[in-house]
Amino acid sequence: MANYSEAHICQCLSRLSTLRRNSTVTITGDRQKTGMQFVDGVLGLVRGLLQLGLKTGHVVSISALNSDLYLEWLLAIAYVGGIAAPLNYRWSLEEAKLAMEVVQPVLLVTDLSPGYWHSEFHIDLVPSLQWHISMDTPVNANYTGTDLTTELLKKPTGRSVNIDYNWAPERAAIICFTSGTTGKPKGATISHLALVIQSLAKIATVHYNEHDVYLHTVPLCHIGGISSAMAILMAGGCHVIIPKFEAKLAIESIQKHHVTSFLTVPTIMADLISFDRMKETSEQLETVMKILNGGGSLSTNLIEDATKIFPRAELLSAYGMTEACSSLTFTTLHNPTTDKHYHQLSVAKKSKFSCPGGVCVGKPAPHIEVRVRVEDYSNAGRILTRGPHVMLRYWDQIPPKSSDPGWLDTGDMGQIDDYGNLWLIGRAKDRIKSGGENIYPNEVEAILAQHPGISGTVVVGIPDPRLTEMVVACIKLKDSWQWSDLSFDHSAKDTANSLSSEILRNFCREKNLTGFKIPKKILLWRNTFPTTKTGKLRRDLKIIGCIRIEVESMVNK
Repeated sequence: MANYSEAHICQCLSRLSTLRRNSTVTITGDRQKTGMQFVDGVLGLVRGLLQLGLKTGHVVSISALNSDLYLEWLLAIAYVGGIAAPLNYRWSLEEAKLAMEVVQPVLLVTDLSPGYWHSEFHIDLVPSLQWHISMDTPVNANYTGTDLTTELLKKPTGRSVNIDYNWAPERAAIICFTSGTTGKPKGATISHLALVIQSLAKIATVHYNEHDVYLHTVPLCHIGGISSAMAILMAGGCHVIIPKFEAKLAIESIQKHHVTSFLTVPTIMADLISFDRMKETSEQLETVMKILNGGGSLSTNLIEDATKIFPRAELLSAYGMTEACSSLTFTTLHNPTTDKHYHQLSVAKKSKFSCPGGVCVGKPAPHIEVRVRVEDYSNAGRILTRGPHVMLRYWDQIPPKSSDPGWLDTGDMGQIDDYGNLWLIGRAKDRIKSGGENIYPNEVEAILAQHPGISGTVVVGIPDPRLTEMVVACIKLKDSWQWSDLSFDHSAKDTANSLSSEILRNFCREKNLTGFKIPKKILLWRNTFPTTKTGKLRRDLKIIGCIRIEVESMVNK
């Protein structure tokens, strides 16, 4: 028997159908929906999915750009007791197939956007799939198509008929993909409870409410996009949804719809600032009252510039990870009511210690426990967390035995000061955070190592004001190969034994390495790479740190 006192993300629907019954809840292009219209859309999908044969515990994958229909699908899948598994539309087709092989979806929902992996997908590529539905194919009186669409699937809600929401096994709601240490997709299984309390944490900390007009700037396939969307749904705010982030479109949407809040990553903020500078006259967007940053810390310059464009906005930053359902800690970067910037150094001066190279990421949300497993004399160690926000497990994997039962090892290094602030020092496994995406050096190195002209390679991330970190590859050439800074035609005979940055980037594309993982810079390395006795690259923090310092100096020459 269902226990309706348990958390369920669809509990927000009753609030939307009453509090926002006749008020606009979603704006996608020229299409607007009131709270009641949005809820009817979800329930219409629910009836269609039940009639189609979707069962409790079935997995449904989605690959699409952001839209109101995407939100409806996420809620409808959860309503019938299914589990949504959003897929990154920026992946290669091979990565998407690997992810679906992991979660075994019975249904795939895609949109019509061209140029992404799902535009070349067909259902026979994944044996578990029973149905493939087009999210946004329009249907008119002369429609003769045989494929299912959202519009055809929706059934009249029949309000006299009561359909209660259901739960999947383990109370799982969403499988959100993150890369493992090899870079292959791993599905973090997130519960209804985790999403609900994460939403309440954002409502309490960022102060989302029913008067908010929230601009979707990050993809709904990312945990940050999902958790923020759920927070606004539960708060009863209005969603302004653009397909994907473009600075011009975002600024126009903020102005047209009087946006009050949005989520950013350093790349997004840098692009907004750059776009503003390109205009003849700089504008102040005074409707924006709250901006939450994630996916890497904002530089001092970005903070200063952001406060000029958004003078009334409180600027906050969150540290988190997919496996913890987004945000673990929050910190205020700028408070316009006090005209004060909260830079990391001001906190360090009050603490018993400072963290050279570290970043203060603030205090944990109320429901979250964070501790550091100290590993050296500096009081630094692995950052651990526990609480209802933590994922249930990686999908289709048995949880590994842990030296800290009940605690999730974030894989990051840090320390906690005497004021309870968490300081992030580095990544235990050298993960690179670039443009809000996780990139693992091992994956990029494995692709580059396949080139016949390369004898060794090391990939590192160096600080970048726009991307947070820039992916840089250091390569050593085999004998008889030459390096040129000029771009060559890869097939040209007279350059068969020549390599350049552009040739290697094209090689990565040919090997289906996802675009954001391809190194922005490729450098010829003349020193010896440090290796173990077995010939493997040494990846301890000290060694990689030294390489990173040298790379920075080469890039900045």
